[in-house]
Amino acid sequence: MEQHFGFGPALRLLREGKQLRRAGWNGKGMWIDIQMPTTSSKMTLPYIYLRTVTGDLVPWLASQTDLLEEDWELAK
Repeated sequence: MEQHFGFGPALRLLREGKQLRRAGWNGKGMWIDIQMPTTSSKMTLPYIYLRTVTGDLVPWLASQTDLLEEDWELAK
């Protein structure tokens, strides 16, 4: 059984290098991760991105539902 939690703990886990998903997401294989910039990055601040159902990686912005739900879980 998966352990579920809110977005606060999810954000802490992202910063620790974990990939996360919501149990309520319909798409298989979807998850979010955080990208921390390096000296060779074009981005200068961290950002969260999403792996889509098709395997594409895109910038992600949490909805109010994402922020308030308690169904976040580890993706792997």
